[in-house]
Formats: sequence, structure tokens, C-alpha cells
Amino acid sequence: MASAVLQIFAFIVALLGAFGTITATLLPNWKVNADTGANIITAITQMQGLWMDCTWFSTGMFSCTLKYSILSLPVYIQAARTTMVLSCILSTFGICIATAGMKCTRLGGDRETKSQTSFAGGVCFILAGICGLIPTSWYTREIISSFLDPSVPESSKHEPGGAVYTGFISAGFLFIAGVVFCMSCVKKQQEDWTCPTKNQLFPAMQAAENSAGYNLQDYV
Repeated sequence: MASAVLQIFAFIVALLGAFGTITATLLPNWKVNADTGANIITAITQMQGLWMDCTWFSTGMFSCTLKYSILSLPVYIQAARTTMVLSCILSTFGICIATAGMKCTRLGGDRETKSQTSFAGGVCFILAGICGLIPTSWYTREIISSFLDPSVPESSKHEPGGAVYTGFISAGFLFIAGVVFCMSCVKKQQEDWTCPTKNQLFPAMQAAENSAGYNLQDYV
């Protein structure tokens, strides 16, 4: 019962992680540059993401430009695109597989098959968390190194945006969910190995009892 409750909790956490990963991949505010002029009307906020660059004016106007060229982008942005999309795919597969392997569902076959299916879903969640943690860490490192570089003008320096924090938290959720799914299956297998049934412990005694029963019936 406790294992089933943990799986439900891990599944909810995995859903939050998958939704957050997809959201972070699409958001344009991976890094933000706030440039406030002398007049409040000229205050703007420039945001850069994996797929587009956006500018938000203080007047309420909002304009975005898509990044059509892939080869002209820095390496860390190309890697972030690939790994974040891979994280979205793995988390989606993990949700589908874990749904069939959970104890509270009627999918996936017998208990042994459901245990293996649940373990596979946990592995997908762990891989998705790792794929989401790599680009966010690399992207943050590039932002910090550029911010601390004295040769970079103040107007060109950026800070981590909300998408980076969303990616960090979502990767942690996916990793935690994957560990819970894997540990629940490993614990179940250990219980099966360390606690064999009575029939496995005393096969000879059971056979003797059966034969004795038949002998008594014969005498009657």
C-alpha cells in the first residue's frame, strides 16, 4: 500500500516536472537584460531564449524575433535545444510507461511485468532529469562568466531568467520521481528474494504431509 502511494506521489511530481520542462523549453526568458534609460518611457527589457529573442517596452509593446539560423547560434544554445527537447521526449515516454507500470492501474500485465515497466519509467524520468539539468547548468555558467567578464559592456550583460529556474526545478522533480519509481521496484524485488513463501521453504515437508494424508484416507 505504501509503495502504491509513493508511486502516485512520484507520478504527480513527474507530471509537474514534464510540464515545467516543456514550459521552460518554450519560454523566451532564459536570460534577461534590463536596460532602463533616463526616461521611463524608454525603459525596455530584452529577453533571449532558445528559439526566439523578445523585447518588452514599458509602454506595453512586446515583439519577438525567431532564431531561424541554427549554425550561427553559440554551441551552448544548440546543445540546450537538443537536450531540452530530448528531456521533453523522455519525460513524456516516462509518463506513458509509468502509467502502465503503476500498481493502482490495471495495465501492464502481471505484478512482475508491472514492476519491470515501472522501473523502465523511472529510468526515463532520471534520464529526462539529467538531460534537463545539463543545459540549464551550462546556460547559467555562460551567463555568469559573461557577466563577470570586465571586457563585456554593461549593456550586453545578462542575468538568468525565469526559464532557467523553471528548468532547474523541473529537472529536480523528474529526477526525484525517477528515483522513487526505481527504488519502489528494487524494494519489491528484494522482498521477494528475502521472504520466500512457505511452499518454497518446506517443499519436502509439504509433500510428506500430502502423502500422509493420502495414507490416512487409504486406511479409512
